[in-house]
Amino acid sequence: MRLIYTLLWVIALPAVMARLLWRSRRQPGYASAIGERFGRYATPFDGPCLWLHAVSVGETRAAQPLVDALALRYPTHRIVLTHMTPTGRETAQSVFGRYGERVVSVYLPYDLPWLQRRFLRHFSPQIGIVMETEVWPNLMAACQDLGVPCALVNARLSARSAGRYRRLIALARETFGRFAVVAAQSEGDAARLQQIGAHAPVVTGNLKFDMALPPAALTLGADWRSRIGPQPVILAASTREGEEALILDAFLAHAARDTALLVIVPRHPQRFDDVARLATERGLRLARRSTDGVPDANAQVWLGDSMGEMAAYYTLADVVLMGGSWLPFGGQNLIECCAAGRPVLLGPHTYNFSDASDAALDAGAGLRFGTVPDALREAFELLGDTPRRKAMGEAGRRFAHQHGGATARTVALLTPLIDG
Repeated sequence: MRLIYTLLWVIALPAVMARLLWRSRRQPGYASAIGERFGRYATPFDGPCLWLHAVSVGETRAAQPLVDALALRYPTHRIVLTHMTPTGRETAQSVFGRYGERVVSVYLPYDLPWLQRRFLRHFSPQIGIVMETEVWPNLMAACQDLGVPCALVNARLSARSAGRYRRLIALARETFGRFAVVAAQSEGDAARLQQIGAHAPVVTGNLKFDMALPPAALTLGADWRSRIGPQPVILAASTREGEEALILDAFLAHAARDTALLVIVPRHPQRFDDVARLATERGLRLARRSTDGVPDANAQVWLGDSMGEMAAYYTLADVVLMGGSWLPFGGQNLIECCAAGRPVLLGPHTYNFSDASDAALDAGAGLRFGTVPDALREAFELLGDTPRRKAMGEAGRRFAHQHGGATARTVALLTPLIDG
């Protein structure tokens, strides 16, 4: 099965490269460091290192408490972070830049055996740590061949994704069976991972519960709030394609739209201009973070077209509509929103984060709605009911605090692999 998989990669590689160059038209970062995607790195590397793979923004941010803990425990080691997207790499540079050259951020090569071996020989990591579900068959095989022990951490696997893996169960069992340690977010994740080949997964919880909101982001959000004034703010966070139109239409149709500022932060930066166009086409007065700074009292919609400032947007907001959940994208992680003490309104599609979403709803930190207009009506109701809104926010803070500790449990599992 892996041979067939490799042949398919070889056949698809020209199309993959064409798509990479096409995407670089809107995100120039895709055209940089292309050699790294083939295991070619510009500078030599030496010394002991720990390698952690975090494909994009979400995984990179989730890795922060783990990277901090490993950097503290192994002060003589460098940490190599690998990504597949330029936004993941930019996030790493923003989050871990304080470490200087101790944390290196590069692209992982495409999943061909000789490219993965070239990557591993260049960095010679003592351990490979893969975040969540970014699992590559040839990468895992190369790690085993070269004696690099691997761990899958903060692992999550939805029922839908497990079904897809079961269609290729032989390859899945071979790949997931190569991990020496599998640390799952929940019992459900652990059960599904075991079904597709993971050996004895351990439930450690979600690393995102251990993420501290960055002080600089809290200060920035508080500054925005002081400059905007008392006007209530509804935040549509990490929205996906098609959702912004639904949110803008519902906002436009609401009788109280002029009493609140709608802030929209799309998940993918290549869509910023498209979302701006959607707002202006509807006649809504738009301000943009990138060009206008903080919106004045005339703005109805503020487009959060910036990266790495989500905690500041949460700090600014009074109520949050969580993106990715209004159309069948599977939702986004709501932990940071809860930690900021903001009520979260979810749509019907949260299958990628079902455990965290259900737990937050059970804790009273959020509410679920079938449609965007229903959610937006509730958002305006909450703006007018300060005691209930604050009670939901406090429930979110308690929920986030009570589920911490995943980092310490994960480090305890990784230590024997590193020290051994």
